[in-house]
Amino acid sequence: MDLKPITTKERLAIPRQTMPAQDPAERVHNFNEVNLGYTPEMAQKEAMRCIQCKDPICIKGCPVNIKIDKFIKLIAEGNFLGAAKKIKEDNILPAICGRVCPQEDQCEKVCVLTKKYTPVAIGNLERFAADYEREHGHIELPEVQAATGKKVAVIGSGPAGLSCANDLARFGHSVTVFEALHELGGVLMYGIPEFRLPKDIVKIEIEGLKKIGVEFVANTVVGRSVTIDELMNEEHFDAVFIGVGAGLPWFMGIPGENLLGVYAANEFLTRVNLMQSYTFPENDTPVFNCKGKNIAVFGGGNTAMDAVRTAKRLGAEHAYIVYRRSEAEMPARAEEIHNAKEEGIEFLLLMNPVEFIGNEQQWLTGVKCIRMELGEPDDSGRRKPVPIKGSEFVLPVDMAVVSIGNGSNPLIKQTTPEIEVSRRDTIVVDINTMATSKENVYAGGDIVTGGATVILAMGAGRTAAKAIHEQLTGQSSDPR
Repeated sequence: MDLKPITTKERLAIPRQTMPAQDPAERVHNFNEVNLGYTPEMAQKEAMRCIQCKDPICIKGCPVNIKIDKFIKLIAEGNFLGAAKKIKEDNILPAICGRVCPQEDQCEKVCVLTKKYTPVAIGNLERFAADYEREHGHIELPEVQAATGKKVAVIGSGPAGLSCANDLARFGHSVTVFEALHELGGVLMYGIPEFRLPKDIVKIEIEGLKKIGVEFVANTVVGRSVTIDELMNEEHFDAVFIGVGAGLPWFMGIPGENLLGVYAANEFLTRVNLMQSYTFPENDTPVFNCKGKNIAVFGGGNTAMDAVRTAKRLGAEHAYIVYRRSEAEMPARAEEIHNAKEEGIEFLLLMNPVEFIGNEQQWLTGVKCIRMELGEPDDSGRRKPVPIKGSEFVLPVDMAVVSIGNGSNPLIKQTTPEIEVSRRDTIVVDINTMATSKENVYAGGDIVTGGATVILAMGAGRTAAKAIHEQLTGQSSDPR
């Protein structure tokens, strides 16, 4: 691309680059990644749209404060490896965040171009730089400081745990990450479908942590296999970080939820992701046979979109989103809603389930729903759905997936009662340090905030790592 000097007016005339994607008619039959990524030419052209503000407020919109203006400038100059290195000064998982983070509500939301134009595609550029680095085999390992002799246990290998472990290892501490499941990566592995986040990318990121000395121990349920007190008193860890997420599924409390064929979204996605149900019959895994069936997913968030799009790929004839509000109130990303519609997902809005119906064999056969209308806003700021009396009807379905949110892992509370929790059973922390009420125990991510984003969890992990390092050594230092 021609890199001659370009004026602001010329930059503003460049249209936002649309990322290529699989054709909906094809991708609905496979689990390959939907978005195909920028070409180098597209990435440079998109990067040229950045007007290089003197006060880049996009950085403040990023929970880990990536130097957005600098990495984009490097892409515009054709220095793609330099761009990836610049991103990794603040974000160790750029290939992941570039795919699943809601940039439209964070960095891109505050881009100055939004006043008259479309924002710079920061997330797409982040993904491009990370993918270019990985695909060209030039992944650099970060510098690790001298060993401190201190040991830190990290519970959970999701984004909060990985981010915390990375910084602690770079500070020179000995870090061991304990994961309950057989695969590492937490929600990145079990909660997000292959077509949105390829698992090989997560594995490569984790391999990088292993290379700087982070130890991983799978199949270890802290609270059952070992307690926090045992880690500290018997295994002699100097500090513990809790990043176990919010994996306890919520149900609706309506009749029939115990029928066969009713899943929690976490269970459904975990079976598909970790047990590779999408390769059936190569892998014979315990997931309902969706082929030719009617599948309903209840909820309007990103997890609901993931579940319903997964069901469609597994062969569902009709894959429904049943949501009690209108599309305007849906918390899912606009991109995910758009992709779902392209793939033939049917949206049944302003409807709410009141009862699951089954046959004599206790298999689900339908769901009784009631139509809703929107009233005044509730505590969330969204208009409250109100039932319309006498509007009940039965929707024939063969499988249902409940995706209305998740609660906190109860094992930590049960086995370490001195850790203070909120009324929602999330762990209470000092937001400046992520310290809990138990000495030398810290927490971050969804176990603190409830269900949130990957990048927010990573920010909490970094905050905790810095505080742990200062507590253990009395030194203030930056691992970057």
